[in-house]
Amino acid sequence: MTDPDLANIQERALAEIRAAATLAELEAARVAHTGRRSPLAETLAGIGGLPPDRRGVVGKAANLARRAVEQALATRTEELEAEEMGAALERDATDVTLPGDPHPLGALHPITQVRQEMEDILLALGYRISDGPEVETEWHNFTALNTPAGHPARSPSDTFFVDGRPDRMLRTQTSPVQVREMQQSQPPIYLVAPGVVYRRDDIDATHSPMFHQMEGLAVDEGLTMAHLKGTMLHFFRELLGSEREILLQPHFFPFTEPSVDVQVSYIDKNGRPAWLELAGAGMVDPNVLESCGIDSERYTGFAFGCGLDRIAMIRFGVPDLRLFFENDLRFLEQFA
Repeated sequence: MTDPDLANIQERALAEIRAAATLAELEAARVAHTGRRSPLAETLAGIGGLPPDRRGVVGKAANLARRAVEQALATRTEELEAEEMGAALERDATDVTLPGDPHPLGALHPITQVRQEMEDILLALGYRISDGPEVETEWHNFTALNTPAGHPARSPSDTFFVDGRPDRMLRTQTSPVQVREMQQSQPPIYLVAPGVVYRRDDIDATHSPMFHQMEGLAVDEGLTMAHLKGTMLHFFRELLGSEREILLQPHFFPFTEPSVDVQVSYIDKNGRPAWLELAGAGMVDPNVLESCGIDSERYTGFAFGCGLDRIAMIRFGVPDLRLFFENDLRFLEQFA
């Protein structure tokens, strides 16, 4: 094969490429002139059989022809694609200057919004956020919190125990986070522990076997019931509004003494004014402090726990907490 043969091969290929009127015709030209059985490919494959003095000359010319054909194919492909796109735009009468369809943005779930508001209030008071496991030991969830053997909370009818592990359960409160922190740290301690907890409750407008809770703990020298009361009043008025009525009445919890039940005024699903329990609180029992290695003669503390789902009900005026978990966007979008 001689150099003029390569020149003719290149010219024929370039002519067919220029003449291709559609992408399909261009693909046929590509296969004909760059495929494995094309004259150009056969020339390149046969270089080894040429006399040694011709191999370099023919090889160089063949590679130059191949690059010219490939460049022509790329150029013509861009031209035909642009022509087809222009024809499609004319056919569809689409105004490409119009803005595209917007992608809807997500939003925080109302319970997450409430949790962040609560965290902000307590962070401003000097608390820090802490976390712990949702599968807890019996000691952290009950024993260290002064909950005696035989207490109803330790019964399988009230608590979700792990199969085959009577010493393991889904935590019934975030109080174990407080226990772990008191074991690891020395006072002063000011922490808040938000998270999911589990109890064997029947599902209704204000109860669920899985719900969100936030507990707080303060341990320091000289803390009294007055500090607890002031913290609760400030916290709930900041969260729910200064006009909200707040009631603290005596109660009992194994891990606090004295204890109070925190209730706030709200309108129930029948439109009637009522009181809703939102938090339990009290002074940390000395036995709890001692079990965690803290000197109860020197330090005192108070703790409180709030149900985030119920607070969200009050915060947004929702009469039934089940609405928060049904994942109905028509409902949730109201709080976006």
